[in-house]
Amino acid sequence: MRLEPGEARRRFAAAPFARLATITPDGHPHIVPITFAVEGDRIYSIVDVVKPKTSVMLTRLRNIEANPLVSVLVDEYDDDWEKLWWVRADGTARLATEGPEWVHARQALTSRYPRYLRASEFGAAMVVEVDRWTGWAARG
Repeated sequence: MRLEPGEARRRFAAAPFARLATITPDGHPHIVPITFAVEGDRIYSIVDVVKPKTSVMLTRLRNIEANPLVSVLVDEYDDDWEKLWWVRADGTARLATEGPEWVHARQALTSRYPRYLRASEFGAAMVVEVDRWTGWAARG
């Protein structure tokens, strides 16, 4: 059954992680798991150094700079297929590397993920302005 936007946003915000889909400059899809926080119709994510990375200038960031249209997906899988659901947020992303929006993103992620409290530095923040929340659930 189709989820109403408010219910879709509620389920999305409660999920522990999401998958971010971007498009590479040469037109290929690119999808990665992300940590995130939701406030209204805005999704925040930030590049952290808590999880090992080879660089803080990640492919997802370069993709957003080239094409800001993104989709972010959360889902629930269970062997009992009556419990299945998914929610997708489609929108436009931008990057913040300093200033109030970057600080706000860092605070939103730190309050949601306690491990971030131990992080001494962060990279760019991604801010997605969600245009559309869509979702489906096997049951209401």
